[in-house]
Amino acid sequence: MSASPNNTKVVVLGAGPGGYAAAFHAADLGLDVTLIDRRAKPGGVCLYEGCIPSKTLLHTARLIHEARDAADWGIDFGQPKIDLDQLRKHSAGVVTKLTGGLGALSKQRKINYLVGDAAFADPTHVTVSSNGDTQTIECDNAIVATGSRVATIPIAPDSPRVMDSTDALMIPDIPKSLLIVGGGYIGLEMGCVYSALGAQVTVVEMLPELLPGADRDLVAHLHKRLNKDFKQILTSTKVVEMTDTGDAIAVKLSGVDVEPEQTFDKALIAVGRRPNTENIGLDEAGVELDAKGFITVDINRRTNVPNLFAIGDVAGEPMLAHKAAHEGRVAAQTIAGDPAAFDPNAIPAVVFTDPELAWCGHTEATARAAGIPHKVANFPWAASGRATTLDRNDGLTKLIIDPHSERIIGVGIVGVHAGEMLSESVLAIEMGALVSDMAMTIHPHPTLSETIMEAADVFFGHSAHYIPRQPRTRKS
Repeated sequence: MSASPNNTKVVVLGAGPGGYAAAFHAADLGLDVTLIDRRAKPGGVCLYEGCIPSKTLLHTARLIHEARDAADWGIDFGQPKIDLDQLRKHSAGVVTKLTGGLGALSKQRKINYLVGDAAFADPTHVTVSSNGDTQTIECDNAIVATGSRVATIPIAPDSPRVMDSTDALMIPDIPKSLLIVGGGYIGLEMGCVYSALGAQVTVVEMLPELLPGADRDLVAHLHKRLNKDFKQILTSTKVVEMTDTGDAIAVKLSGVDVEPEQTFDKALIAVGRRPNTENIGLDEAGVELDAKGFITVDINRRTNVPNLFAIGDVAGEPMLAHKAAHEGRVAAQTIAGDPAAFDPNAIPAVVFTDPELAWCGHTEATARAAGIPHKVANFPWAASGRATTLDRNDGLTKLIIDPHSERIIGVGIVGVHAGEMLSESVLAIEMGALVSDMAMTIHPHPTLSETIMEAADVFFGHSAHYIPRQPRTRKS
């Protein structure tokens, strides 16, 4: 039980996935909570213009692809007719339903929800400005959860033909040709949407590979599929100039074997996000930032100012909604006097492209960079019965294993529904499961989840459906 008095006043700046989770947990622990955000209801960027609307559109894209692929199975739906107005209405309806639900949950918890711009006057006072009016809220503790915003590039012209991710999610139209600057998860997810809707998509990435945080063997499956769906994928390529000619965006590119001058109907800038740490009074509160502009926090998400906490995108990488929500729980419990720490062994990451790419714990790259001994067990989806029934053998499941203890220290999956499969692996890593535990856990047949069990069997050299190149004998 909480050791703190029930009248402890907590102010949460920002009502995104981290902020509202922190506020809800704090209220459930009996604390007096004020939640402040610019929007009328909780949800933040993730719900209003990020995770939720993008996945709504990605589901639409996947449906279009399935209808197209069905022709190979003897079912021809014909060319899809796309009603953009209805598509926007559907996406907006999803957002409205979820934000409305969060608003109701906030009221049920008797949280004081304020709409406006929040900033610290000092460590125990927060000002809230709205429509020219300002009020000051006193607090015993505060949690900064102000999130992040899209990053920009200086060469991008101020033009309606140049979009950021927020603009792109509105689907203002379907351009005949679309340039996407950035081969990270945002750029590739939006590329899948616009390609399915009919745009010819070109992705330009300055690094040698797409999705630099993921293992190359997993990315290879995605890259192969995207090469079929996109017009061009240009890696090791830079956009050095962008110009709005009035009827197109003209770009100059620098790269090997790349056509140096190209034109596109529209461009999407997807080069990452920046933390929202400006104009919220952090200097007045005495809160320190690190060299990258993130708020410095400890294992409890406490800043250098003892009564102030920070969670989510402002508190450092990875910028993921579920990471923010978990940090919010830790901060709320710490304020309430309950033991809590943010010390995960595995933070799941999912790229909702087609196919999806998901991983948790160590990748081969991070294990190698850290000098951690490891072995890898792969199970290709070409050997999966369920993947074959779906006509989607373009996948791979891999386990990263400590060769001495045989504990699972990382998992990577690429394939349809990979994100839905990952939680089992997160739990396995957090609980210190052995690869033998995974191999001996009965998985339902036929399912894609079987590939995790099969990968564990590969480690011991006796997978029923796949003969690994170098079978391994169980240690005595």
